[in-house]
Amino acid sequence: MDCARVEIDARRRIAEISPLLFGSFAEHLGRCIYGGLYDPGSPLADAAGFRLDVLEAVKELGVRMVRYPGGNFASGYHWRDGVGRNRPRRLELAWRSTEPNLFGTDEFLAWCEQAGAEPMLVVNLGSGTPEEAAGWVEYCNRPPGTQWSDLRAAHGHPAPYRVRWWGLGNEMDGPWQIGHLDAASYGRLADETARRMRAVDPELKLVLCGSSGTELSSYLSWDRVALEASWDSIDCLSLHRYLHEEGDPERYLASGLLLEEQLLATWATVEHVRAQKRSSKRVRLCWDEWNVWSGQWTPPNWEVAPPLLEENYTLADALVVAQWLNLFLRHCDKLEVACFAQLVNAIAPLHTRRDGLLKQTTFYPIALFGQLAKGEALELWAEGPSYRCGDLEVPQFDFSACQSGERGQLFAVNRSDQPAELEISWTDPPRSLSGLQQLSGHLEDRNLWGAEAVRTVQLPAPALEAGRCRLQVPGHSLSCLSW
Repeated sequence: MDCARVEIDARRRIAEISPLLFGSFAEHLGRCIYGGLYDPGSPLADAAGFRLDVLEAVKELGVRMVRYPGGNFASGYHWRDGVGRNRPRRLELAWRSTEPNLFGTDEFLAWCEQAGAEPMLVVNLGSGTPEEAAGWVEYCNRPPGTQWSDLRAAHGHPAPYRVRWWGLGNEMDGPWQIGHLDAASYGRLADETARRMRAVDPELKLVLCGSSGTELSSYLSWDRVALEASWDSIDCLSLHRYLHEEGDPERYLASGLLLEEQLLATWATVEHVRAQKRSSKRVRLCWDEWNVWSGQWTPPNWEVAPPLLEENYTLADALVVAQWLNLFLRHCDKLEVACFAQLVNAIAPLHTRRDGLLKQTTFYPIALFGQLAKGEALELWAEGPSYRCGDLEVPQFDFSACQSGERGQLFAVNRSDQPAELEISWTDPPRSLSGLQQLSGHLEDRNLWGAEAVRTVQLPAPALEAGRCRLQVPGHSLSCLSW
């Protein structure tokens, strides 16, 4: 059996872990909103139409932020369609659906309050204007006494919502996007929009659209040019990435290395612009769309909430998701926000039907990190076996760790099908080991209605002797050791 070693030194701290790294994303896409988190008339919904089983599962996931209303949807969405009583039905061009606008700003913010999640609203910079964006801020954040704040009060919410986080459009580098722009034009538009929004509320945190995919020819050059045009007006730069297996499970399980490469390249671009501008300001990263997805979808025929992108995830998908979360902890000095896409039904860890809810395989790593990853992330020393996968040298294990006070966690993904012994040591040993949780099985295992094959299992903690322990780790697994 292979053996790996990891040493934990609580003095080697990376940074405080932002709770907003455990965010999600709810777009008007497929059944994410209608029939997902909002389902009036369902026996499982409350008086407001919010699915109570979804709310309970979202809290179990540890979701601290939700980004809304898109996504591609945002570039054709006008927020005034989704407030008040007389709401228009519109053709939704991004996903070829009909949008009834039954769920909008006030419903979303009420839902966030129940879920205990901070909202991020994404303004329309595709078909929208800076004036429209500033009006939305006024509607959400100003006390009554002006046009849009009075409208909010008339809709039953006189107190300002005080929405802090806002995205300046979505994937504006993508030719698929309504209102697609080149980087310089987008940077100027984002800068002007940010200035108008901050004039209404100077306390906002604003996210600039970065490259939406490494496959685009504009990757990184887009980030640089857009940052140069808007540096003084923004707080974060976004990253997006979706992964799928493409018939090569070994390569798929090694994809955490490619994610790290993307993060470091994007961070280097941010720091290049900062140095070029001789700025003391720190712009951080916001990975506000990430997930695994087969990439397959059939355009619907203008239905309301058609079932789109309803993946059924495998254990392999869950292990890739766990590597993403490890990455976020290892680089929490650079990342402030991360949102997995989406929250319900569409490429999501939760599936609903009229009479119940299914937790997908990906639910379990997200919940594990969302509940336990607190305090400060720790820099680890590790050694162990590796293997070749094409042009990549792949370590068998992918690690992260954190500590809050005397309580800590070690997260370990075994990418290989080979079981291994993991020797863990501490420079300042804990008083005791308090638990071990594992997720394992066959790579193609899936969770089905009435038959969850993949879920986290609680195991006895190993013995702690002289500041060390030995852990038997199954192949293709996620382990979390707590002390």
